[in-house]
Amino acid sequence: MKQSLLLCMLLTMFTGCRMTRPVPDPSPVVDEHDVIRHEYIRFQEAQTWILGYFTRSTMTAPPHSEWFEREYNGYKLNSAVNKLTDISKENINITIVMGSWCPDSRREVPRFIKILDFWHFPENMITFIGVDELKNSPLGEYTSLGIERVPTFIFFRNKIEAGRIIENPVTSLEQDIVDILTRE
Repeated sequence: MKQSLLLCMLLTMFTGCRMTRPVPDPSPVVDEHDVIRHEYIRFQEAQTWILGYFTRSTMTAPPHSEWFEREYNGYKLNSAVNKLTDISKENINITIVMGSWCPDSRREVPRFIKILDFWHFPENMITFIGVDELKNSPLGEYTSLGIERVPTFIFFRNKIEAGRIIENPVTSLEQDIVDILTRE
C-alpha cells in the first residue's frame, strides 16, 4: 500500500511536461533553388532549449518564433481580461519559468504574454527563466523558487509572492491572474 502511494506521488510529481510525447513543429526552409520545404524542429533536443535568463525577443526569434506567434496570434482573450484594467501594476513583478521543450510552456507562455500586452504590463517587470527537462536552470538562486512543473507564472507584490499559476490555469489564465492579484 505504501509503495503504491509513493509510486503515485512520484509519478504525479514528475509528469508535468516531462512525460509528454514529442510533437515536431514544421519550419519552412528555402533551399538554394528557392524551393520551400518543411523541416521539423524537435524542441525536445537540448540544442533548442532556452536555458537561464532570457528575454521575450528570444521567443520571437527563430526557431521559437513559430510556436510563439502561432499561440500568441491564435489566442482569443476572454472577458475576464477587462478586470485587469482595474488592478494597479505598481509594485508587481512576474517571474515566468518555462521549458522550451515543453508543449504546455509553448502553448501557455505566448497566451500569458498576450494577456500582459493587453494589460500594458511593463516588460522590465517580467523575469523569464528557461529550464531543462529536469526543471533545472543554470542560475544560483533558481532553486529557491521551488519549481516542480512548467510553465510556472509567479506573481510578486512588493517582492513577496502573491501566488502562482502552475502548468495549467484553474479557471483561465485571465481569471487566475485577476484572482491572484485581488486576493487580500
